Amino acid sequence: MDRERVGSLTPPSGDAAGHPRTQDPPTDPVRRIAVGAVIGLVAAAVAIAAGHLVAGLVDPQAAPILTVGQSAIDATPEWLKSFAIRTFGERDKTVLLAGIGAALLVAAVGLGVASVRRPWIGLAGLAAFGLLGILAALARPVARPAHVLPPVAAVAAGAAALLAMRGAIATSRTSTGAPEAQAPWMLDRRRLLLTGAVGVTVAATAGGVGNLFARRFRADGSRAAVRIPPVVSRAGSVRDAQIDVPGLGPFLTPNERFYRVDTALLVPAVMAEDWRLRLHGSVEREITLDYERLLARPLIERDITLTCVSNPIGGRYVGNARWIGAPLRDLLEEAGPLPGADQIVSRSVDGFTIGTPTAVAMDGRDAMLAVAMNGEPLPLAHGFPVRMIVPGLYGYVSAMKWLVDIELTTFDAYDPYWVQRGWAERAPIKTMSRIDTPSPFLDLRAGEIPIAGVAWAQHVGIDRVEVSVDDDSWAAAELAGEDTVDTWRQWVYRWNATPGDHRLRVRATDRSGETQTADRAEPFPDGATGHHEIVVRVE
Repeated sequence: MDRERVGSLTPPSGDAAGHPRTQDPPTDPVRRIAVGAVIGLVAAAVAIAAGHLVAGLVDPQAAPILTVGQSAIDATPEWLKSFAIRTFGERDKTVLLAGIGAALLVAAVGLGVASVRRPWIGLAGLAAFGLLGILAALARPVARPAHVLPPVAAVAAGAAALLAMRGAIATSRTSTGAPEAQAPWMLDRRRLLLTGAVGVTVAATAGGVGNLFARRFRADGSRAAVRIPPVVSRAGSVRDAQIDVPGLGPFLTPNERFYRVDTALLVPAVMAEDWRLRLHGSVEREITLDYERLLARPLIERDITLTCVSNPIGGRYVGNARWIGAPLRDLLEEAGPLPGADQIVSRSVDGFTIGTPTAVAMDGRDAMLAVAMNGEPLPLAHGFPVRMIVPGLYGYVSAMKWLVDIELTTFDAYDPYWVQRGWAERAPIKTMSRIDTPSPFLDLRAGEIPIAGVAWAQHVGIDRVEVSVDDDSWAAAELAGEDTVDTWRQWVYRWNATPGDHRLRVRATDRSGETQTADRAEPFPDGATGHHEIVVRVE
């Protein structure tokens, strides 16, 4: 029986002359790859868990995977961002993190395999990833010196795990004089398995403890304790704003179904009791508010439809909710904007920036610092404890979530996040309409079929919606009652359907008399245009 194969736990026997022999080089490269993969994966798991553990002590947003992911978002070309949003929707962040995880998996296996022969390659790879994590952490707008600790801890722990597992491999150059890269090697399986098991246990424990530490940064408990005071001005009735048609959603979008588009890989956790808002810049008086003082201000309740500029024709990045908040105009007037301060730059707790025209925020529309959504404190994913809302503007120039800073400045002096990436500086929402029912390519029965959906032209209002079947003349649809000019409007057209394939189109005309154009344009740089159309089959 040959006891000299790689993986034997017994020492090598002597040769015919009685001299000790090293193990023969392995004839099966798969064995070497398997050993290296185990080493690399365990070291990577320990490194990631250590980074997560230290981030739980410092700031969950400083976890290396998150900081690198945020840097990847910032560096992604605009066309790729738009593709991700169109293709994956609100799952785009999950897809990004999965991609980062897959890349780390491949890198871990590669470095582990290389470490079987050359341990310094694995250590150098870990150091490179650590440096990437440090640079990504320092590049964040809200970076602090402590944010470099998670990647440093990850490198140290990963290196220790790699060396510990690499200790299960011994190489010999005494008999052949071969360089280390070609020297015969032998494996202590028991030591490798034991060290690997310890590494996996350490990684799991560190990850779990990191989650426990991170919970103190979570705002669930803080949100649960919030009680929104009575408002001084209530929203109107929505009784006539809802059309009862199967397949047509509610006039007010439930919180759990409201769209979410932002750059945050991890929802920021801001405690209401710790929240502060600083209003400064080109103002006569700087103002600082805490949450209690904000709730003590006169609050208003309004129904307002929000729309993302990334919304494609017929898309779902639009939602209508009942908001409660403090009027933004009152706060700005207290601060006293100086002449020429034509831009309001708002900042979130993670450093994201939005620029809003000062004149629009102060022209009398119901711009607010919102604290509640559909009768409850803002959900964490929608900006708790405070977000900004300015009706009539796309979200990227109006709807800052996790708001902590407002600076009065000028458009010439500062370009916010998305403007730096080529999106329009000012972005009023374009008139748009959408068919919600029937669904595209659905097989229908001949007879009366309701075609229904929503149309919006925030802060202008919808005056007319029309439907065209098979490019025939436009026919007026029935409109639901209008809540306010800041909300979408439901509509329905009773169609006498005949057998065959049919193309349905819709268009809207706003209160100014402007009918939405049929010219199709992508969302970049200031919002999509074109008619929403679907194809259905009638039996």
